[in-house]
Amino acid sequence: MRTTKGSMAAMMAAALLTTGCAAFQNMSKTGQGATIGGGGGAVAGAAIGAMAGGGKGAAIGTAVGAGLGAGVGALIGRRMDKQKAELEKIEGAQVETVTDENDLQAIKVTFNDKILFATGKSDLSDASRSALGKFAASLVQSPETDIAIYGHTDNTGSRAVNQKLSEERAQAVANYLIGQKVDPVRITTRGLAYDSPIADNSTEEGRAQNRRVEILITANDQMIQQAQDGTLK
Repeated sequence: MRTTKGSMAAMMAAALLTTGCAAFQNMSKTGQGATIGGGGGAVAGAAIGAMAGGGKGAAIGTAVGAGLGAGVGALIGRRMDKQKAELEKIEGAQVETVTDENDLQAIKVTFNDKILFATGKSDLSDASRSALGKFAASLVQSPETDIAIYGHTDNTGSRAVNQKLSEERAQAVANYLIGQKVDPVRITTRGLAYDSPIADNSTEEGRAQNRRVEILITANDQMIQQAQDGTLK
């Protein structure tokens, strides 16, 4: 398993998860996939490759953006739509299709901390195991994706405490998924403390929304290659 600290891929993914940013656009995965394949260009394609393969997929990603047309993106989009539909059946999971300003496509799954953890703790609750077990099963069935896990807190307490808690919570989710046969090579984790709030930390309701784990699912180089070959189902 990889823990991302300061890498370009991590920074891109973190930016993707900042939902208040204008870079986010919700759309059909097939539609946005076609946009990437047809008009995103080599730069967007290289971004896909870097996210998917830790840099080694950049050449594949560039080819997607530069020359393969809308078909490759549409195939990836169709596959992502299928997985999103599966994940939406999981109780307590908020599932979104997202893209950034470079048309980098992904599925974002958010679990509120009350579903996963006791207050201030990083040990998974018994209730969380059912949801995460189903989530892991979907990931195992889709080995052509990479998984980035981000822990978030509210702003109560010191930065050091919140940073540690956010890292431990992201790691706890990763460890459980690995225990459910998700390949650890596919997983990265990062704690973001209270740096990426989605609600007002001055209210109890807002703080509750900010305490969460977000999981970003992206096409890796294997999926992109299958789309190139026309073998992606």
